[in-house]
Amino acid sequence: MIDIVAIKERFETLAPYLDERARRLFAATEARAAGRGGVAVVSEATGVARSTIGRGLAELRSENARLTRRVRRPGGGRKPKIETEPGLLEALEQLLQSAIRGDPEATLLWVSRSQRHLVQALAELGFTASQKLVGRLLRRLGFSLHANRKTRGGTAHPDRDAQFETINEKIKPFQQAGQPAISVDTKKKELVGDFKNGGRELRAKGDPEPVRVHDFKLPELGKVVPYGVYDIAANSGWVHVGIDHDTVVFAVESIRRWWLGLGKARYPNATQLLITADCGGSNGARVQLWKRELQIFANEAGLSITVAHHPPGTSKWNRIEYRLFAFITQNWRGKPLISHKVIIQLIGATSTSTGLDVQCRLDENDDPKAIKVSDAEMNAIYINRDGFHGEWNYTISLTLAVSDGTTGAATNLGVD
Repeated sequence: MIDIVAIKERFETLAPYLDERARRLFAATEARAAGRGGVAVVSEATGVARSTIGRGLAELRSENARLTRRVRRPGGGRKPKIETEPGLLEALEQLLQSAIRGDPEATLLWVSRSQRHLVQALAELGFTASQKLVGRLLRRLGFSLHANRKTRGGTAHPDRDAQFETINEKIKPFQQAGQPAISVDTKKKELVGDFKNGGRELRAKGDPEPVRVHDFKLPELGKVVPYGVYDIAANSGWVHVGIDHDTVVFAVESIRRWWLGLGKARYPNATQLLITADCGGSNGARVQLWKRELQIFANEAGLSITVAHHPPGTSKWNRIEYRLFAFITQNWRGKPLISHKVIIQLIGATSTSTGLDVQCRLDENDDPKAIKVSDAEMNAIYINRDGFHGEWNYTISLTLAVSDGTTGAATNLGVD
């Protein structure tokens, strides 16, 4: 007599571990072992259809079936949704037409509608589709998710590469002669307070540091303006952190403080200084106040100052960006900049395996804005412009008082 209870118990024990084919073969094996009437009994015990058990018995008898790894027979299983619901694919494609961006002739398209919204829109049209199905159909139609990619650099100046070569050729003789060469720029302004800072840091699991939801400036803390000076030969950084605005006066004061705090001791015999800078901003090539302030600094420091600006649109190639600012950003990633003290400490703690060291100071002074430079002041600047793009490459010589009370240009010492 066939023990239907035992068959049922064995099937329920193994069923969670069996795929469709294994369940079919298990039922067929039980039916064959039961003998006459076994197909009906096993079908009742397991719930597997008699026809399915019959196919399993045929597979057990077939040598070819034993070698195959197919779970289902060809054509078996549920029909695709686009067959059971005709017009689904066409409806999805129609929904996408209003959301397509770009050239319709391109080989790859993308959509601004989310899969969840597309599922809802299809449901309103009478179709049933899950987000996974919509994702598969989108890939079938040639769509995929994309983020923005920064690839457009703007119009490149025809002399861009030549100016890069000029900057490099200026740096070499300065270094060989032991004269200082620095790269300068303003880092991105940062809000002070418990605001979200990009990146992640290690903390106890499930204990992220709470920060504000909205990035609105706190009047009592404000923002900071980090202006950096990177000593190219020494691989050393100086960051002057202001609390006011990024002005020309602040930029030149940052260079002045670097010279008095580090540069003068590091280069005691210096007669010239090379500054590489961006083409815009507080140290821009067209800013008259920048040149006037440099003339004042040149006279104070007794240095002839050569300036080489990077071409427009190439600020990311400025050495300070990838040799100093990038490592500061890495060092304070995931850490809210809750106070001036924290900012100073995080910047000052920045270092690299190649020997970068950074010093940082806070400047709580208010810098004057909207200063106009008169024609007389511009005429008093001793500036010698290079033959190649003199608006980018120029030297400001220091002036010396002479006996009759007039001024004259000092002799250009050191590196040409």
